[in-house]
Amino acid sequence: MGKISLVSAKYIVHAFIQIDGVVDKPDVIGAIFGQTEGLLGNDLELRELQRSGKIGRIEVNTETKTGRTAGMIVLPSSLDKAETAIVAASLETIQRIGPCNSRVKVEKIEDVRISKRNFVVERAKELLRELTSNVLPDSQEITEEVANNVRMMEVTEYSKERLPAGPNIEENAEIILVEGRADVLNLLKNGIKNVVSINGTNIPDAIVELSKRKTLTLFVDGDRGGDLIIKEALDRLEIDYVTKAPDGKEVEELTKKEIHKALRSRIAVEQAKLDFNGKEKPQSADAEENIRDYRRVQRPQAASEVPARRPYPRTEAAVQSKTELTLRQKQIFKKMLDDLIGTRGAYILDQNLEILGKVPTMELPVTIKSLKNAFAVVFDGVINKDMAMAMDKTSVKYLVAMESRVKEQDGRMLCIGNAELVA
Repeated sequence: MGKISLVSAKYIVHAFIQIDGVVDKPDVIGAIFGQTEGLLGNDLELRELQRSGKIGRIEVNTETKTGRTAGMIVLPSSLDKAETAIVAASLETIQRIGPCNSRVKVEKIEDVRISKRNFVVERAKELLRELTSNVLPDSQEITEEVANNVRMMEVTEYSKERLPAGPNIEENAEIILVEGRADVLNLLKNGIKNVVSINGTNIPDAIVELSKRKTLTLFVDGDRGGDLIIKEALDRLEIDYVTKAPDGKEVEELTKKEIHKALRSRIAVEQAKLDFNGKEKPQSADAEENIRDYRRVQRPQAASEVPARRPYPRTEAAVQSKTELTLRQKQIFKKMLDDLIGTRGAYILDQNLEILGKVPTMELPVTIKSLKNAFAVVFDGVINKDMAMAMDKTSVKYLVAMESRVKEQDGRMLCIGNAELVA
C-alpha cells in the first residue's frame, strides 16, 4: 500500500477527539476507516486515497485520564482544498469507538506550503545578512583602511619622556599640543601630523624647551580638565595659540570637520590670559581680531540677538548688594553648583529655590525667555557681560556660576561666583 509522508503533503488536518472510555490507538484508526467507508463515494474513500498516495499515514496521539481518553488526529493530504475539507468534515461523523461514545472536532487545516514559504523567507533574510556582513569592501573603503593604518603607524616618541607624537616634530615650525596618546592618534588619523602629547596635566620639561623654539597651539578637551591644563600651560609654556574641543567633548572623539573648525577658531595667548586672569589685554591688531572671532564662537547666543550695550538702569529699588544673599541661599546655591561641576549644565529655580528644570548652558538664554517664573539660575560656567545683559531682561534675580567677571552690580540682578559663596 503506497503511503505519502508529511513532507510531500500539501495540507494537514488537525482534529481533536474525546472518548468516554478507555480505548487504544488501533481502535481509533479502525473507527476512522470503518465509519467513513462508503460515506463519500468511491473517489473519496479513505482506503483508496491512502493506497493511491493522496492521503498519508494517519497519526493518532491519545492520553487516558480518569477513565476518559482524549487526543489529536493528524491526517496529511495531497488533495485539493475542497476535497481535503470534505475528508476533514467526514471525521466529525465518528460518534462511537468500540463500546464508547466519542466526539471529533476539526480544529484547523494547515497549509504546509505557507509554513515552508515562511521558512524560506526567514532563512533568506539570514543568508542576506550574512552576505552583507561578509561582502568585500569597495576600493574607496580599502584605500581609507590602508591610509588609516599607515597614519597609526606614524606615532613616534618624542624626547626622553617618550611622549606620543607625530613624525618629524623637529622639522615642523608649528606644533599642536594635546593631552594624551588617543588625541595624537585621532589627529594623525585625520591627516594632522605636527602633534605631540603632554601626557596628562604635568607638563614635561621637553615641552617647556620645545615651546621656546616652536610656534605652539594648545588643543585641549572641552571640559574642566582642559581649563586646568590651559592655566598651567599659561604659567609654564611660551605658547602662541589656544583652542578647545566643543563643550563636553574630547579631542580623541572629534570628527575631521570638528578638528579643523576648532583649529580655525584658535585664539591668541593674550586673549587666553585675559579670559583666565581678567587683567592682561591683547597687545596687537591680530590678537584683537582673534578675540572678536573667539567671542562670536563662544557667546551663548547669536550676535544678532545680543542687545546693544547700554548702562544698567540705576534705581534704588533695583540695586542689590551682596549682603542680601542669605545663609540658606548660599548653602543651596553652593550645593547645586558642586553638583554641576563638569556637566556644562544649568539649574533654573523658582522663588522657593525649587528646581524648575535642568538644561545645557548653551541653551540657557533661549530657555529663560520662555519662562516667566524663573527666580535664580545656577550654571557650570562663567558669568560675562553678555550673559548678564541677556539675563537682565528676564525675571531672574540671582545668576550663580563658577566665576563672575561682572565686577559692578549695577543691574537689578545679582551675579555671584563660587568664591563669594564660600567667603
